[in-house]
Order: sequence, then C-alpha cells, then structure tokens
Amino acid sequence: MATTLLRKTALTVAGIAATAGGIAGPAIAAQATPAERAAQVQTDRHGHGERELGVRYEAQPNFYFCGPAAARNALSVQGKNIDVDAMAKEMGTTENGTNSINDITPVLNKETGKDVYKSTEIPVDKAGEKTDKLRADIVRAVDDGRAVVANIAGTATDTDGTTHSFEGGHYISVVGYRDGGKVVTIADSANPDQASYRMDVDALAHWIASRGYSS
Repeated sequence: MATTLLRKTALTVAGIAATAGGIAGPAIAAQATPAERAAQVQTDRHGHGERELGVRYEAQPNFYFCGPAAARNALSVQGKNIDVDAMAKEMGTTENGTNSINDITPVLNKETGKDVYKSTEIPVDKAGEKTDKLRADIVRAVDDGRAVVANIAGTATDTDGTTHSFEGGHYISVVGYRDGGKVVTIADSANPDQASYRMDVDALAHWIASRGYSS
C-alpha cells in the first residue's frame, strides 16, 4: 500500500483503538500551514455539474476530535466558526471518539436550522445500492451551500491514487462535487498535508458502509 511516512505515522496513532465513532490523525496544531492554505477549496460553479464550497480548514487538535473537527470544517462553508471543544462536549466525544453520525447531526442542525440535516446509514452489504442516494444527497446539500459530514472506516483510494486508511474509524467533510456528483471533494482534518482530495462517490459509499453520513 503506497502511503507516505507521515500517513503511516498518523495511522499508527489512529490504530490504537477501533471504535464505532472513529479516531484518526496525530495531534496537529489547528493552524493554517502553507499546505492547508493551498488545499482550501473555493466556490466554483461552471454549470457543468460541478461545485465546490469554500472551507476555512482547520486540522483536528488531537487524534480523537475528528468528529467535532469535521463538523467545524463543514459549518465553515456557511461562514460559521464554532469552537471544536464546545462541539466535542455536545457530541459526547471522548478519547474513544464520537459514537456515531447520529451524534453529529443534532449539532449541525443546532447551528443550521431544525431538521436541515438528516442522518443516513449505509449497511455494509448495501453500499452499491446506496451510491445513487449518496450522490444525490451530496449534490443537493452542496447546491444548498452546505457540506456533508460522513463517518467512514477502512481504506479508500482517491482519484490521484493515494490511499487513506482509518481502520479505527474517522469523520470527514464532503465539500464539493464534479461530473454531476460522480466525483466528490473531501476536506479531511486528520492530516493538513492531505487536507483536500477527490474520490469517486462509489468508493466513498463503500468507505461509509456500516456507518453513515449527515446531509
């Protein structure tokens, strides 16, 4: 598996526990490095089935704050700036991570509006069947100016051929799409050197399988 040394280090930290909610990434200071700034996505609507939202990216401050960090990055596309510690408290986040996407959705709705976000689960044996719904939900949310938060686990490969492995689970934000939603843009708080990447939506559906997403 082709991974960088930094990614292997992050996985070693992430692998100390396998939880339902997910933990990932080294303890990274939440400061904008040049790599982070370069990875930030900007609004870009061309009328060809493509849109990306502007993210004020922050890396997660420790290995188990991926849930609050993903929610913070997601809400930043709406111009909101919520402290990750306050979010972690609302989500019940501990060193074991954040239990499930159902702990993320109420916090997103508190900041966005009642019932704006809804949780959707993808059973492990239904990923292929749920891909079209996932794609439609991402396109609808992004067109509405909102990012999606997904709870993932395992290994997936992005469109550049880079692998991203979170065997203990992780949370990411989906902040854009192209080709009508066949490819999505991900903001990932685990590693500021890989803060943004693209992935086929079917690969994302299999990454989410057994967990869920909020859109």
